[in-house]
Amino acid sequence: MAEDIARSLVLRKWLVGSLLLLSVLGSAVAVINVSHINRQLFSTYQGLLNMRDEMEVEWGQLLLEHSALAAHARVEQLAIKKLGMRVPEADEIVMVVW
Repeated sequence: MAEDIARSLVLRKWLVGSLLLLSVLGSAVAVINVSHINRQLFSTYQGLLNMRDEMEVEWGQLLLEHSALAAHARVEQLAIKKLGMRVPEADEIVMVVW
């Protein structure tokens, strides 16, 4: 009877120790997995930030190009050269009255 109780206590201690060991190992694997996912997501985040910065630079360049192409002097030069347009003389201006 005393031997059965002693075996039972040893078996219980072994089971509790095994469960604790498995819990610790499971927790360690989970921490490693979460750390790996965190590093992947951070790398993706950094890549997206770099892409955003590049797009902001490109947007600024496009705004400068747009303002240069839409400048009044350039539009006037193109109208004169390509379309043969000119500013009308005072006697060529006709007022339309409704």
